[in-house]
Amino acid sequence: MSSNDTDGFAPIQGDPMTDEEVEAYLRDHGVGVLALADEGRAYGVPISFGYDGDRVYFVFLRGETSQKERFAETTTRATLTTFDVSGRYEWESVVVSGTIREADDDEWDALVSAMEDNAWFPSLFSESEPMRGIAGWVLDVETATGLRNRP
Repeated sequence: MSSNDTDGFAPIQGDPMTDEEVEAYLRDHGVGVLALADEGRAYGVPISFGYDGDRVYFVFLRGETSQKERFAETTTRATLTTFDVSGRYEWESVVVSGTIREADDDEWDALVSAMEDNAWFPSLFSESEPMRGIAGWVLDVETATGLRNRP
């Protein structure tokens, strides 16, 4: 097999998802890896998220040593990758890119609603014991693409 022959790799190349499939996937999967950068240093972190069709929402625990927050503040373009692997040749993945910013006060209702809809830890916003010291972040979706392979 030559280095340019990709026929043997068809099961790992996947097929593009439609925009509707990407949208449904993001609504159904509330966990992924958020990639941030600071002057050439990359930082990828597993994270739970909410999605409302235009934006991806996250919450970061605040702290003086929060790497997520420090990297997010310096990142001009962030990427979220979410994926599922069911078997050797059965998988799906979606990659979302856009600008990331701290949520405005008037976005908290949308953030909470999106997180409660599909984030992995919706109990974060429990009425009886709300968490303190959290910051809301928003990834304004500029591109969202998906690939999948189903034998």
